[in-house]
Amino acid sequence: MMEKLQRFGGAMFTPVLLFAFNGIILALAIAMQNDLIMGGLAADGSLWSEVWSIIETGGWTIFNNMELLFVIGLPLGLAKKASGRASLEAFLIYMTWNNFIAKMLELWGPSFGVDYSQEVGGVSGLKLIGGVKTLDTNLIGAIIIAGIVVFIHNKFFEKKIPDWLGVFQGSSLVVIIGFILMFPLALLTSWGWPAVQGVIAAMQGFLQTSGAFGVWIYVFLERILIPTGLHHFIYQPFIYGPAVVENGITAFWLNNLDYFASTEGSLRELFPQGGFALHNVSKLFAPLGIGAALVATSKPEKRKQTIALVVPTAMTAVLAGITEPFEFTFLFLAPQLFAAHAVIAATLGTTVYLLGVAGDVGSGLLAVISQFIVPMSATHLDAILILFGTGLVFSGIYFLVFRFAILKWDIKTPGREDAEEVKMYRKADYKEKKAQDKNGATVTASQSDDPYAVRAAAFLDGLGGPDNISRINNCATRLRVSVHDDSLVREDGFFKQNGAHGLVRKGNALQVIVGLDVPQVREKFEDMVNQNSSETSNELEADQGTNLT
Repeated sequence: MMEKLQRFGGAMFTPVLLFAFNGIILALAIAMQNDLIMGGLAADGSLWSEVWSIIETGGWTIFNNMELLFVIGLPLGLAKKASGRASLEAFLIYMTWNNFIAKMLELWGPSFGVDYSQEVGGVSGLKLIGGVKTLDTNLIGAIIIAGIVVFIHNKFFEKKIPDWLGVFQGSSLVVIIGFILMFPLALLTSWGWPAVQGVIAAMQGFLQTSGAFGVWIYVFLERILIPTGLHHFIYQPFIYGPAVVENGITAFWLNNLDYFASTEGSLRELFPQGGFALHNVSKLFAPLGIGAALVATSKPEKRKQTIALVVPTAMTAVLAGITEPFEFTFLFLAPQLFAAHAVIAATLGTTVYLLGVAGDVGSGLLAVISQFIVPMSATHLDAILILFGTGLVFSGIYFLVFRFAILKWDIKTPGREDAEEVKMYRKADYKEKKAQDKNGATVTASQSDDPYAVRAAAFLDGLGGPDNISRINNCATRLRVSVHDDSLVREDGFFKQNGAHGLVRKGNALQVIVGLDVPQVREKFEDMVNQNSSETSNELEADQGTNLT
């Protein structure tokens, strides 16, 4: 069950990765139309204002269609085969479900306690999804329908039916089954979801009044669950779903950015729900203190190698807000340090909140500049100073805590290993290796110059070869693999020496910590596994042909 939840959480990150750019563009476009920042240049009707309003409209594309994004994106990570077709099937079945709901509400709305004549949005409980006025089931509905479609797809996509019905197999069969299932599911949704919306509203009220305690618990859970991959289930309902505000904190913050930027007073008072977006604050400041502690406690003879390992991952965390590669650098060597990290991160977010800062500060410095610093600089300069002043103090706390713990208990963090060399992956390590044995991956001459292919081949070798692989998936930074025999998996050091940040072992389920380029590595990895399967199949067919003759 845990493996399935992790796989599901990883798949959810596929569409989330697309939000970062649009969030930056939106914040920038809104700031460029703010006369407090741009003066007369941003006057209504000016060419400058009109151009940026067009850019802003384009930036809202993702946030206005999040349900469709998840419906299409989840099958890409969850389908065991033909994931592109699974995405097409999911979109069609999801829209069928929404059309069923729309017509049921139009005909029987009063029976379900829904006034279908109301405008979408607000307290109506209705939303326009793909041009259809339907119940606002937000990401919950999208994720449930996508999960159902993936199950149907995995079970029936390759189902063989009689030749005379061949036109109805494959994607057609999946859609047919989905169509039949969506009618009763739409009826159940029309009857039950209004009550769920009431529960969500009550939860919003509770969390909105939970204050600093709620913020601390939320940030702590979001950090401490990272090793399990279940942290996606914590933050996504808040940031992109309706846990505290309609449509999620990110969309609400960007949609009201002008109001927050031009209204005096504490941001905490203006947007108290924004405290639940402060889990991102630690992404800016924790890597500075932790990275400095890892370097400072490394052995002198390994200091340069440690810097080469720590600095790039720390910079990635600070600039882009993707902290997993950095955190996994020390997580599995010293889990007690990760627990300390979760506690300090929660305390940092809560402290900033108590000092009056709230809002979607953005994930990573690039987003922080566009979504917080630039728009808030005119009216809320104090909030910016509090954010960075407090954050830098906590960077120092991180440094002191980590340095003390590492030296006190002689924790073998990077650069302190007794036998294992601190080593970053180099292309030369595998460039001369063109092929491996029957159970290994083949690297052609052209692939030997492809860093993704070379790393993929190394990881495949370390995982016991193509024949040992049963499932492949990935999240933002991790290659998630299930193997038939975990005894064939090589030691953790092998993966580090070939470019990984670490290896997570949970029985037959393994996670290779690759980094932000994991989608490219996974593609090469999957190609090598599939190529081996095809070659094995061809060999079997050839053997059968020989036997027949």
